[in-house]
Amino acid sequence: MEALAFVIDLLKISLPALIVAGAMYYLIKKHYDRDYKMRLIELRQKNSDTVLPIRLQAYERVVLLLERITPSNMLLRVGAAGQTAAEYHRVLLAEIRNEFNHNMSQQVYMSETGWQQVKHAREEVVNLINRTYKELPENARGTDLAKRILETILASESDPTARAISFLKQEIGQVF
Repeated sequence: MEALAFVIDLLKISLPALIVAGAMYYLIKKHYDRDYKMRLIELRQKNSDTVLPIRLQAYERVVLLLERITPSNMLLRVGAAGQTAAEYHRVLLAEIRNEFNHNMSQQVYMSETGWQQVKHAREEVVNLINRTYKELPENARGTDLAKRILETILASESDPTARAISFLKQEIGQVF
């Protein structure tokens, strides 16, 4: 009987202590969880303040890349005077490759779909130039290649980079 009384007395003392300890643990844990969430929100806000301008700049650079490899713009910028069609063909492809390689790191700040649009536009421009070059006679001049590329674009009424530029504008518009 005495052992039972001792156990009951022990429970009378330890049970309230355990309840108080459990409540304290719950309150302290809740406080730390809230503090952790607040710090996480603060960190995300700081990251957003830093990353958003970089991301916007990446989209600007990629749109500039697409504008620079748009055939009509590139043909004006990279003159064909005094070159054979083969030389001009190599120059145009090198220009596209250089522009793309120079801006390749911007994909880090873009969506996968956006970057795929950019790559697809580049491939369309390269294919257009290659297809047009193959249609020319061997002794053609660079100006003949430029003229034929422009005629092909006008005939198809589509700019190979326009869809990618439009997509990127829509995508960046969703951020703002």
